[in-house]
Amino acid sequence: MSHWDSTLLKRRMRFSAFSILTAILALTILLADTRPVSALPIPGGSMRALPAFARKYGMPCSSCHQAWPMLSPFGQAFKDNGYQMGNERDAPIYQNPAYWPVTFRMTSFWHRENENRAQVDDPTSTTGGQMQANVTTHGFDWSGLDFHTGGTLAKNVSFYVLPSSDNTGAFHFETVFARLDNLAGSSWLNIKLGKFELDNLLSEKRILTLTSVAGTYTNYHFQPATENNGVNPAFPAFTFGIGDNQVGLEIMGHSKDDRTRYSASLLSSTDGNPGLPTSRAYDGYFTFSQAFQAGSLGLQRVGAFAYIGQAPTYFQFTEGNTSGIPGNAAFGVAGTGIGNEPFYRAGLIGQFYLKKYDLTAMYFHSSDNKYLATGTPANPAYGTLPVGAQNAIWNGALFESHYTPSPQFILIQRVELVRMSQQALPIVPGTPYTPGVSVPSSSFGNEDVVTFGGRYYPFISSRAGFAFHGEYAFSHQTGTSPTTGQNLDFSSLLFGFDFAF
Repeated sequence: MSHWDSTLLKRRMRFSAFSILTAILALTILLADTRPVSALPIPGGSMRALPAFARKYGMPCSSCHQAWPMLSPFGQAFKDNGYQMGNERDAPIYQNPAYWPVTFRMTSFWHRENENRAQVDDPTSTTGGQMQANVTTHGFDWSGLDFHTGGTLAKNVSFYVLPSSDNTGAFHFETVFARLDNLAGSSWLNIKLGKFELDNLLSEKRILTLTSVAGTYTNYHFQPATENNGVNPAFPAFTFGIGDNQVGLEIMGHSKDDRTRYSASLLSSTDGNPGLPTSRAYDGYFTFSQAFQAGSLGLQRVGAFAYIGQAPTYFQFTEGNTSGIPGNAAFGVAGTGIGNEPFYRAGLIGQFYLKKYDLTAMYFHSSDNKYLATGTPANPAYGTLPVGAQNAIWNGALFESHYTPSPQFILIQRVELVRMSQQALPIVPGTPYTPGVSVPSSSFGNEDVVTFGGRYYPFISSRAGFAFHGEYAFSHQTGTSPTTGQNLDFSSLLFGFDFAF
């Protein structure tokens, strides 16, 4: 496998720097001109692209989607109000009996995937040795199926249910919740119970990108490469993502015009998994945002968020251990995860408009406790921390921009950066990464993701949605090649039809 050509590296470095500079300049000029609220469509809205809501109110999907499935500010206000318009069409008893609030969404596409240093068997080795290889695949494919249904059960009582499958037809429940809206006649008090998306202003569930590289937000799911993510079944796997739907109770409120918003959630520490698989602990998620009208410049919004959690590092009880040696158990008993250690994700967000151009900018600051960051049980009987272990700390940035020349066409660009500021394990320059022993440099695990794409909607109606989608995404990870500790790159190219009915 050849190394990167130095000229190509310089070009990519210049390209990344130019993308970041463009985003920063855009933030600066936003104070000069932004998209006015009057230019936005009238409300309709949904948790995702849900034509059922448009059918219910007799509006096209573009009524509340800047580009489905992404919401406009008016669509966000409709969602915040419990999928209610405040008229006689809200209550199910006033609907035509033939109306059924359901939408199916699926995507068919062609895509090309590349990994520059994949771990493969070495054909020359007689002892099962490994090597790295450039692996490229391409062909036609299809996505899983999202089966959306939601709306109101009565005035100020709303619900959402989303059975979702992978492309083999294996279903799970991605969203299941009921919500009591406008308690005591106030928009400041709404209570949601079930499994739901966190109150992220930049919603991963309404993301416009579909490739394997950029189909999720990197900063929402990033964890240091030193962590145990299920390698040893005797210890709980620590996996977490702000973009994952979580299980718990949310209290949310907003002003009548939806300019001021807050939310506070109490969540099971299960990362959205059903039952109580690992722990009896709880997490908290808190958000606040404020929108302001800058005269004729338009509506801008700034906010902050914080996820404060804890995760178990070993099981109180195990089964399958016939050796009698602690830590050698085959599996931990579900629900008995203990030895909880803390982690957090916090940040700032700004959403701005410049006529037909909009930009979302986010800053992330995150930390995982040293036991979580090194995959070490917080119990000396099961092992001790590596020498020099410390909390993992990192920062991240996201710049996502859209240009919408018409309601039927949108261009998409995104840059995501992750930078480690403190490694969990001691730095040994010139030494390849050895799990539990060392990392090669302070930049180990840094990640850059760059995405470009576009969507064209040949028609917009209340019955169905259809989009031609094209996208290219590239990811660069520092030092994470599993065999040599070199840089690891992924790229994905996709063209397809995204449709909902």
